Amino acid sequence: MYELKEKIALITGGASGIGFVCAKEILKAGAHAVAIADIDEANGEAAKKELIKEYGTEKVLFIKTDVTKRDQFENAFKDALKQWKYVDILINNAGIFRENPYETEIATNATSVVHGTLIGLQYMGKDNGGKGGVIINMASIFGLEGNTPTPVYAGTKHFVIGFSRSMGTPYYYDRTGVRVISICPGFTDTPMANNPSDMDALFLFPHLQQFWADRFNSNVWQPPTSVAVCVITAITKGENGSVWVAEDDEHYEVVLPDRKMMRK
Repeated sequence: MYELKEKIALITGGASGIGFVCAKEILKAGAHAVAIADIDEANGEAAKKELIKEYGTEKVLFIKTDVTKRDQFENAFKDALKQWKYVDILINNAGIFRENPYETEIATNATSVVHGTLIGLQYMGKDNGGKGGVIINMASIFGLEGNTPTPVYAGTKHFVIGFSRSMGTPYYYDRTGVRVISICPGFTDTPMANNPSDMDALFLFPHLQQFWADRFNSNVWQPPTSVAVCVITAITKGENGSVWVAEDDEHYEVVLPDRKMMRK
């Protein structure tokens, strides 16, 4: 079992929602410190202030970061290393739910995960003098199924799972000592889900708004803490390349079929 005690975590999109609750729960579990990387400076400073009040100044760092820009993402890693010398856990949590413009959604939900994973392996990998560790890539239950109202969002989350499973193969772990795991939250009560600033920007076509509303209103929503508990379980117990679901206040590992399984 992988112990969280004295570990250093870097969390993208950590200023609110799932990312912020993950920061709180990881510190509560005994981690040494958490670095929050987020593009929202006001929320980031507020999150930092709240965590410092509970855990102490030396435990928290906020770094304003646009994760779609590789240089900014790498600088966030460097800032965390400058503060604490090493990073053990990276949670690629930053994401948006907005189909227009879809280029921004792809850059935030998919490209940034590639940035983070590769940068994480570079600085955490044992082959480069690091200590190894864990990378958690945040996907979605929509990465496990089709979703008519949000095909681009669902596509980015399918990508996260496929990319994470590929990076979570023995070739990479044997070189780096870094496990790569993906998490698939179900409907979760977060600012991103509940406070859309522009409904027209959420969907590719206007008539999909009602389609989504029907599903939106019929689902049971879980608190972000349920996802954070799943994240901690995956960090401490999850196998390299594994895929976990956090839904309806439960969490569990799912086994996806490969071609050999499908042939049987």
